[in-house]
Amino acid sequence: MTLAPAAVPGTGAAALDALADLVADGDVVVLSGAGLSTDSGIPDYRGATGSLRRHTPMTYQTFTRDPRGRHRYWARSFVGWRQMRAARPNDGHRAVAGLQDAGLLAGVITQNVDGLHQAGGARDVVELHGGLDRTVCLGCGDVADRAALDERLTDANPHFGPRVDEINPDGDAELPDEVLDGFVMVDCLACGAGPLKPDVVFFGETVPRDRVDHCFGLVEDAGSLLVLGSSLTVMSGYRFVLRAAKLGIPVGVVNVGPTRGDAKADVRVDAPLGQVLPALAARLG
Repeated sequence: MTLAPAAVPGTGAAALDALADLVADGDVVVLSGAGLSTDSGIPDYRGATGSLRRHTPMTYQTFTRDPRGRHRYWARSFVGWRQMRAARPNDGHRAVAGLQDAGLLAGVITQNVDGLHQAGGARDVVELHGGLDRTVCLGCGDVADRAALDERLTDANPHFGPRVDEINPDGDAELPDEVLDGFVMVDCLACGAGPLKPDVVFFGETVPRDRVDHCFGLVEDAGSLLVLGSSLTVMSGYRFVLRAAKLGIPVGVVNVGPTRGDAKADVRVDAPLGQVLPALAARLG
């Protein structure tokens, strides 16, 4: 199905009709971003309250080259992980799982690292930027469960627990510099050295080529591409919209505020995902 490009505002009948027409034919590949998890209490990067407005995220270069910067990250992440681990999937995540259960989805690609798609019932989710629930050793390559690391860090830091009000999308929390010296980091259990890194793609880091190729394959075989809660500001996600548009594959975008992919969208809905997706799933599922 080929639709004429159209910006469809709001969550009324016209918006849902256009979106439902896009999804109803099936073979839809979902590409989700941080906006899908805001209703779960995880802030996005670039929205009205986005974390990039308030802090500079950890970069791969700083993490690998600056031991002090790496120490700062792990102290903040140790505290932030508590809130990230407690986050629960919202109606948007459950709606995506519902569309998958209805046989309408050919794949789910997420830019998020929070694991909430899977917690909401989605299967075979491709985590484009990795997942915070795993760690990888930059020395020996061992991949381990984040919960195991958290237990070790808790034992090593029994009195380290500064209170924070908000976490960032990458799982860390803002902490004053004066508390960082009180944090003790542990080494890799497999090799006894490290350093350990969360199994996520930091800013300035390259997504593994095989993962990108797999996502391109999903998009190229799709009946349509549905972008949910992503501004598509970085090429990491935007390239899949470009590929779909080049191949004539219809693109739908649901996001609050403008996105980089609006000019490529066949259907554009500017409305909260927590309203749009449950209504869409109820109509089609």
